[in-house]
Amino acid sequence: MRIFVGIDLDPAVRSRISRFVEGLEGFAPDARWMHPKSLHITLKFIGEQKPERVDAVAERLRQITASAFEIRCGGYGFFPSAKVPRVFWIGIHGGSHLEALAETIDARIAELGVSREDRPYSPHLTVAREGGRSGSPKWKADDAANTKFAELEKHLSAIRELDFGTMMAHEFILYKSKLSSVGSNYTKLERFPLR
Repeated sequence: MRIFVGIDLDPAVRSRISRFVEGLEGFAPDARWMHPKSLHITLKFIGEQKPERVDAVAERLRQITASAFEIRCGGYGFFPSAKVPRVFWIGIHGGSHLEALAETIDARIAELGVSREDRPYSPHLTVAREGGRSGSPKWKADDAANTKFAELEKHLSAIRELDFGTMMAHEFILYKSKLSSVGSNYTKLERFPLR
């Protein structure tokens, strides 16, 4: 089972992003656009695990105590860069609380032998990918200058600021991800409340 830990979006924030994205798809018609209901803030991608390991992950997550905190959604960018765009993303700003939660989850899951993250946490919402390529922000061997998102970038450069609002993170969620030819399908396996 392919699993990850994330935070779901507030319905009002999701709705604003959905309306915004509807107006953008024509500027990058060859990109694979995420369905708005699939948008989430990833805290830790764990990957393929056996069912008994999923239970062990959930048990570790139940032990985490943290406070609820505010998240602002706004800004945008491209991974790995605007000149070599593979992913179009919207920014997530949760300050030290969000970073601390991601770090705590990473440390707890590492106790089970899952590799720790090798880069600083970079919260974002993946909105579109070039074709079927990875959403990872890391540079890849086949990354090269391209114009897949050129019209989109030109359109967005005329917008001074993107702000989709704020929300409170009251919980984090263990998700199952199932890949298909039309994208990933996410199922919420368990919710973990924040105080």
